[in-house]
This record gives sequence, structure tokens and C-alpha cells, in this order.
Amino acid sequence: MGLGTILLIVLILMLVGVIPTWPHSRSWGYAPSGVLGVVLLIVIVLLLMGRL
Repeated sequence: MGLGTILLIVLILMLVGVIPTWPHSRSWGYAPSGVLGVVLLIVIVLLLMGRL
């Protein structure tokens, strides 16, 4: 597995961890999942372009 694949898997797991339905992150709102979603989108675009 390449570095990009491992990074993508870690980001997806982090995105699931900050969903506001979990008790530990309920008071955070949607900001953390929104930020991680943008980072995940950037990583996917970089993977598709072959730069990562």
C-alpha cells in the first residue's frame, strides 16, 4: 500500500470519528467533520491527479 492509500484510510476513519451523533463529539457541531471532509476531498483529488 502506498502512502496515499494509508492517508486516505486514516482520513476516512477520522471523518467517521467526528460525526456529531457520537456522544464524545455531540457538542462540537459540524465544524470538525466539515474540515476533515474538505481535507479528504483534497487528498482524493491529489490521488486522482497522481501527485500523492
